[in-house]
Amino acid sequence: MTHPQAPLEQRTLGRTGREVSVVGLGTWQLGADWGDVSEADALDVLAASVEEGVTVLDTADVYGDGRSEQLIGRFLAEHPDLAGRITVATKMGRRVEQVPEHYTLEAFREWTDRSRRNLGVDTLDLVQLHCPPSEVIDADATYDALDTVVAEGRTAAYAVSVETVAQARSAIARPGVASVQLIMNAFRLKPLDEVLPAAVDAGVGIVVRVPLASGLLSGKYDRSTTFAADDHRSYNRDGSAFDVGETFSGVDFETGLAAAEEFTTLVREHGPEGATPAQVAIAWCVQQVGVTTVIPGARNPEQARANAAAGRLGPLAPELTDGVRRLYDARIREQVHSRW
Repeated sequence: MTHPQAPLEQRTLGRTGREVSVVGLGTWQLGADWGDVSEADALDVLAASVEEGVTVLDTADVYGDGRSEQLIGRFLAEHPDLAGRITVATKMGRRVEQVPEHYTLEAFREWTDRSRRNLGVDTLDLVQLHCPPSEVIDADATYDALDTVVAEGRTAAYAVSVETVAQARSAIARPGVASVQLIMNAFRLKPLDEVLPAAVDAGVGIVVRVPLASGLLSGKYDRSTTFAADDHRSYNRDGSAFDVGETFSGVDFETGLAAAEEFTTLVREHGPEGATPAQVAIAWCVQQVGVTTVIPGARNPEQARANAAAGRLGPLAPELTDGVRRLYDARIREQVHSRW
């Protein structure tokens, strides 16, 4: 495989000790819930991302009920030269009802064994609890069980993916937690003040998902935009399938469109020359102190390459970063700040 002239910056993923690129690839799209992505297209997205210097792939056992993991496993098997250079972070726990009694050592063994088979590896690089209930994140027994699956060699490290800042802070306080994954973007600023400093102090990595607010921050949507029936941006706007904060960051579509127009204006007036709103939105996340990696998704190689290029943008102008805070306070804060 070819490799880019300018490599992406690498940062240590918390307590894993692994170096990962500041822009990774989220592979929810390669499984399901974003409309159909063919197997060939999925493999092309993986190849384009790696060629651009991406070294961390985020997946989950529930994406396509294992399809995303299997495609990553196939891709890595077809490219043995990547061995040791790519970190695969998977997630577990959302193939069953999210109730505390399901999060047991026996379940963790079963779930990690299934992911190992899907990915074709003996030991997972990193397994993340996939947005479990707060009671699970707060329970000592959870971490005793996770420590056991590490000791048994099923995974090299574990982490927690969360919905709220309270959950993030609870996970960060646990000495075995390598990293925390959360939603952060120009429409979700609460983690800046309430999570990132605690993560820095604890040496815990931060993986940022939904950096484009489900595409709103790309500036490409308007009131006539429609999404496929099997796209979560169609069926989860009211939170009926999973936490509504995962879809447009919990902002109603009309409000999000108006705020996105204002963000696009900020980018046009103060952003780096030639950078798109999507690239600036990703770069904004990358440049927050305490962030390890940002994991936008991509449906095609062009998107994958553009996302990776965002990791090479220079420091954003203060006029832009200050404008993001003003935009949030004026249009977004009232809807989301108290909820997550």
